[in-house]
Amino acid sequence: MRERDIEVYLRDQVKAAGGIAYKFISPGNAGVPDRMILLPGGQVVFVELKVPGKIPTPLQLRQQTRIRNLGFQVLTLDSKEGVNEFIKGVRCS
Repeated sequence: MRERDIEVYLRDQVKAAGGIAYKFISPGNAGVPDRMILLPGGQVVFVELKVPGKIPTPLQLRQQTRIRNLGFQVLTLDSKEGVNEFIKGVRCS
């Protein structure tokens, strides 16, 4: 499965849950997560997408740490099943 397939699936599932999955691009800040997810109730989650079994690069991990240190949730998702678990958790909260 390609990363792009997981990304499209995430976007569609977030929309179905009533949220927005913005493509997150920050010029001059390499390694930021792929998507900024805005959910009902003011919840913001940053998501890094990977092909199954891949892990974030050291630069991506540093950026994730910076974002987490500000109090935001950051996830790495590498499958449609992972997206489903994320959405299930969103709907339960």
